Amino acid sequence: MCRGLAALPFTCFERAKEFKTRLRLLLHKTELGHELSSSKPLWGTKMRYSSEEVLGWKQSFDQLLKSKNGLSAFYTFLKTEFSEENLEFWLACEDYKKTRSKSKLASKANRIFEKFIQNEAPREVNIDHETRELTRKNLTSATSACFDEAQAKTRTLMEKDSYPRFLKSTSYWKMTEQASSHGTSKQSHT
Repeated sequence: MCRGLAALPFTCFERAKEFKTRLRLLLHKTELGHELSSSKPLWGTKMRYSSEEVLGWKQSFDQLLKSKNGLSAFYTFLKTEFSEENLEFWLACEDYKKTRSKSKLASKANRIFEKFIQNEAPREVNIDHETRELTRKNLTSATSACFDEAQAKTRTLMEKDSYPRFLKSTSYWKMTEQASSHGTSKQSHT
């Protein structure tokens, strides 16, 4: 009669985990703890960007990640989808890789693991069990590469899932329109 959890499609697990994460965020309102959390939201503000910058974000996900304004806009978008922890984790890993002190590597690695990777972490990212366990094993001898697999999976998830939705979002199109109209109004004054 009931074949157990193994009989359910993988997408059901993903949706259940996403729902759990969203519910946890609504119930607990955790602190963000990253520099982007203090950024002013871009949607609905009068901030102006060059059309080259905004349109550059559409060229590639890497272009978006290299732009401080792009990161801020993408982060704000991810918050609307309750998935900003993915970008927070990716940025934490980038910062972690810059750590040169071996004594600081272990403590930083443990903080990142506890915040984003371990089961029921406050900002848990959506990665598979094998990657979670590999990352746990990597912590025994923390190196600058111990989060590489988990970071790559999270990056791929953002690039294949959230990034296309960001580019199709009303907010992104409003930004491109504002940037384009600002650029053309500048040109008409010269």
